[in-house]
Amino acid sequence: MSLEATPVTKAPVNPRSRVVLASLIGTTIEFYDFYVYATAAVLVFPHLFFPSEDPTAGLLASFAVFGAAMVARPVGAVIFGHLGDKRGRKATLVGALLTMGVATFLIGLLPTYQLVGWVAPLLLVILRIGQGFALGGEWSGAALVATENAPKGKRALFGTFPQLGAPIGFIIANGLFLIIAAILPSDDPSMPSEAFLEWGWRIPFLFSVVMVIVGLWVRLRLVESNAFTTAKEQGKVQRSPLASVVKLHWRKLILGTFFMLATYVLFYLMTTFSLSYGRAPVDAPVAGLGYSYTTFVLMLIAGVVFFGIFTLVSGPFADKYGRRKTLIVVTSAILVFGLVWVPLLDAGFTGVMIWLIIGFSLMGFTFGPMGALLPELFPTNVRYTGSGISYNVSSILGAAVAPFIAVALWSAGGGSPFWVGVYLSVMAAITLTALIVSKETKDVDIDA
Repeated sequence: MSLEATPVTKAPVNPRSRVVLASLIGTTIEFYDFYVYATAAVLVFPHLFFPSEDPTAGLLASFAVFGAAMVARPVGAVIFGHLGDKRGRKATLVGALLTMGVATFLIGLLPTYQLVGWVAPLLLVILRIGQGFALGGEWSGAALVATENAPKGKRALFGTFPQLGAPIGFIIANGLFLIIAAILPSDDPSMPSEAFLEWGWRIPFLFSVVMVIVGLWVRLRLVESNAFTTAKEQGKVQRSPLASVVKLHWRKLILGTFFMLATYVLFYLMTTFSLSYGRAPVDAPVAGLGYSYTTFVLMLIAGVVFFGIFTLVSGPFADKYGRRKTLIVVTSAILVFGLVWVPLLDAGFTGVMIWLIIGFSLMGFTFGPMGALLPELFPTNVRYTGSGISYNVSSILGAAVAPFIAVALWSAGGGSPFWVGVYLSVMAAITLTALIVSKETKDVDIDA
């Protein structure tokens, strides 16, 4: 009697193209939704949801709601991280994408302050918190899909694909606003047209539903990574990932939070604050650069192209030289960049474009390696929770307060951005300190 060998059935593997697309498209949609709000926070919401006789007060109120989403992000990181570390990455990512899509679509249907009074900003705050909650679970899951499925020696490169969602989402969101503004032009370059304020601003929010459907189709075709399925088969899944990561990996949580600090501050100064500063009239009480909305957004989009290029470029550098060494060099450059804002911004159009190109290039080089670095800090069974908490707690310390602090410093400086640049340099110094005391993660076992 002959015995035939029992064939070994291998677990299904995600094709590399599917990994790249799934990690990229979800973060593109999430960042698109966030940028749509960020642009509306400058152009629309101070007029429609926070009317005030003082334009600066209305802008600060709008930015305060913008920051409320950042506070919700760590909560989303904990809840989605718990599900992602216990139930798997795939279903959790689908849930995060749906939550963001619903919140963004509903913002496009909101009544304004003129119609329902204080109820309008209250509803806006609630939906904005929903956006933050969703993004809190999105990023870490997308980064894990990329890094846990990456080929050997290319983890940082694959980790840049979810990061690319930021510049691509920015270009789509602001490009759409630009098209709508061109169709509904304004006679006053410092103000949107009446038609834009009445209904035009709603289109980008409502359009998000189309992007969400595409994203869901891609993500539902994913299979779980080998790292998670192995941890589950070996019984390593934690009953409480949050308790485990806080108890056993608290130092890494703190380091990861400060790794992201300079990145977040630079990110929101170059996108949200710069749009306010670039459009403010040169003869205003708090002076700006005096560009029209269309002109400055085109300048921003040109700068964001460099953001995307250097996000991709950073991956091979981080794979070859290590995440720590690469980021120490880049963060040192961000520190210096914060100290040269005034001479660059005082040099006319050429100086402003150089400022945008340098800022966004540094943004790409610091943001790209984070897609690999933060997941590598934590073992598989708490990776979703740990990387998500570090990434999103840093959003409170950096992104939540950055636009608000920047506007206050800009106002205190009488229209000069000098103190805003100094603020960026101080945050870069904190990140640099965290990187110096940390260890390299390039060679850690991602399946452990």
